[in-house]
Amino acid sequence: MDYTLQFSVVWNNIGLFIQGVLLTLQLAITSISFGLILGILGALGRTSDNRLFNGISIAYVEFIRNTPFLIQLFFFFFGLPSIGLRLSPWQAAVIALAINFGAYSTEIVRAGIEGIRKGQIEAGLALGFKKLQIFRHIVLIPALGNIYPALVSQIVIAILFTSVVSQISAEELTFVGNYLQSRTFRSFEVYLAIALIYVGIVWLIKAIAFLIQKRFFAFMQYTR
Repeated sequence: MDYTLQFSVVWNNIGLFIQGVLLTLQLAITSISFGLILGILGALGRTSDNRLFNGISIAYVEFIRNTPFLIQLFFFFFGLPSIGLRLSPWQAAVIALAINFGAYSTEIVRAGIEGIRKGQIEAGLALGFKKLQIFRHIVLIPALGNIYPALVSQIVIAILFTSVVSQISAEELTFVGNYLQSRTFRSFEVYLAIALIYVGIVWLIKAIAFLIQKRFFAFMQYTR
């Protein structure tokens, strides 16, 4: 095999790689933030005694978790224009990623909520707390502490899922890699660099998550 490695294609285009990383992080942070809100609302529906809310939440989770993310993405970008709703690649990517993350985080948050002892909720009611106060202070924070590792794992998966949105020309890291490969035909060097950058991003996210856990959720090991 006669192939000479030329990593100069990476060094000469380092600015494009940095831009791709920043856009990937922006896309991930935006979609995960909205997705977490959806996950909390979905978990409330899943644990609600209201049959309508519970049914809607179940249908949402089952539909998203049993369809490929790529099909969901194509639906928002290629499907919606058929009924007059045209989205930019960035808008379609954010919506698809947020809805997908929301469905998976719904089940994660639900498990955390159901892990809260009923005695703690009853104590809050006895102290005169309103339902919203009980959910915020007694249920949500301890629940997030309980499911924090699982939630971080899902966040990592969501970050890696951002690579798929290059299929609709959303400009993130993988899109940059595809662009450079088509210009230079140095597939090995370009995609190896992309893979290593994703590893670096994931390690960074995990390090930040570890610091957050130590800062905000360390008390959980003493209150269980």
